[in-house]
Formats: sequence, C-alpha cells, structure tokens
Amino acid sequence: MTKRTLSSQKDNGHSVFDRYLKVTKPGIIMGNLISVAGGFFLAARGDIDWFLMLVTVIGLSLVVASGCAVNNCIDRDIDAKMQRTRNRVTVTGEMSLKAALAHGIVLGVIGFAMLAYFTNQVAVFFAAFGYFVYVGLYSLYFKRHSVYGTLVGSLSGAVPPVVGYCAVTGQFDAAAAILLVMFSLWQMPHSYAIAIFRYKDYAAAGIPVLPVAEGIQKAKHHIVLYIAVFGLVTALLPLTGYVGIGFMVVAAATSLWWLAMALRGYRKDIDVNGWARQVFFFSIITVTALSITMSIDFRAVAPDYLVMLAH
Repeated sequence: MTKRTLSSQKDNGHSVFDRYLKVTKPGIIMGNLISVAGGFFLAARGDIDWFLMLVTVIGLSLVVASGCAVNNCIDRDIDAKMQRTRNRVTVTGEMSLKAALAHGIVLGVIGFAMLAYFTNQVAVFFAAFGYFVYVGLYSLYFKRHSVYGTLVGSLSGAVPPVVGYCAVTGQFDAAAAILLVMFSLWQMPHSYAIAIFRYKDYAAAGIPVLPVAEGIQKAKHHIVLYIAVFGLVTALLPLTGYVGIGFMVVAAATSLWWLAMALRGYRKDIDVNGWARQVFFFSIITVTALSITMSIDFRAVAPDYLVMLAH
C-alpha cells in the first residue's frame, strides 16, 4: 500500500470524524459544560463525588449533542438561507439527514441511559424536559412560527445547571429553581444580541425573532429589562444562603456592568452591530464568572434561616 493511499485513508477518516463532530455543535456543548459543573459544585458543597461528576457531564453532553444533531436535521432548509449556517454538513450534503438523525438518536440513547443509571430521576426528568423543549417545541414549531421562540428555547438552555445540581441532591429545591429562572433570563439578552448582529441572516430565513418581527428598538428594551431582572434573580442565591458574599459581589459587578453596556445601545451614534456583539460576548463572561464563583463560594444552608425567610 502506497504512502499516498495511507494518507488518503487518514484524511477521509478525519473527515468522517469531523462531520460527526460538527453536526453536534461542539461549541454549544462546551458552553453547557461550565454551567453543568457550576450547578454540580454548588450542590456538592465541597464534598465532590468525582465519578458522579464525570458521568453527569458526559451523559448530559451526549444528550445536548443529540439534540443539536436532530436540530440540524430539522433546520436544514433555513440553515441554507443563513450565511452563518449555510456550511453546516447537513446543508452542504457532506452528511445525509439519515446519518445525522441516526447519530443523534444513538447519542441520545447513550446519554439518557448514563444519566438514568448513574444519577437520579429528578436529573433525568430535567434532562428530558430540556430535550423535549429544544427539539419538540422550539425546533419543530416556535423557532419558525412565533416571536416567543426565544423565550421557549431559553428553558432548554437553562436546564444544564439544574441537571448538575439535581444529580447531587436528587431534589428540585429553592436553589435549583433559582438556577432555572436565572439561566433562563440570561438566555434572553444573549439570544437577542445574536439576533441583532445576525439580523440579515434571520430575516433571510424568515425566522420571527424579536428584532426582525418587532424591530431592533423593541429588542433593545427587552435586553435592558431582562438583564435588570437577571441581576435581581442572581441575588436570590446569596440571600437564601446558598452562596456567600463573594458570589454576591461578582453577581452585582457583572450584572451592573452588563446593564450599563446594554443601556449604551440607546445612544444615537451607537454602532448597533458592534454594540450587540459586545452585549453578546459579555453575556458569556457573565455566565462563566457566575458559574465559577458559585462552584467555590458555596455555603451550608441553615434550615432555620430558610424557614424565617418563608415567613
């Protein structure tokens, strides 16, 4: 066998691997890993079961990868109309829809099996809930037909830290509820910012995101409002005793900075696309900082204190 033949086989092998990797949107998977870990470490409070951590991260990553692969199959027609997505393997024909769908199903079965065997029913429920919302509600209907698609999709994006948290605790308590609301709220300005600087893409594909359906000015109002409410909700974790003053400081600093950045969007001389990109990138900094901080600034919750708050 010649060196050229060996080289060709090697290239083809990498090409196949790349196709199966790209269809799962690895960037989204990596982004979710940080929030999963944040929720897990917050619940563990220093008593970390590293094996449980590993299988939770791998299991949920496979579930997310499955959802992304199936989403690529569903979105092939609109992806072809958007500059950002027109080179996806399901659009170019490098990967058939049958292969992508089968790949997604296999990943999903393995991921859910891992979570079911190694974690608990609550964690599996929220993983399934996020999957159903993303694939069943968002991808199949709301993304294409409703301005509320972003809001519906935000629920699935908020699931990873809840799964990480519930994998440890086995229950949906106040902290898990705060994480779900907090990360749902974070998704909104993050997604609207993308829709603004990718306005032409969404308009070309006929996707009724808020900036396209009701105007960029209204999207600016929503971005400011959601960031403000997000900042208030993040304060609930320290106020209920789940995290300490360090988290409060980081949450206040990042939320206020993000809000100030959002308010700059009202300036008449603002470069809207550049501003939206700044809001988007700082959203990633914010959620990363909060995920890391709540991983290390956890506190043992005093039951008496929570009872006092309830009354």
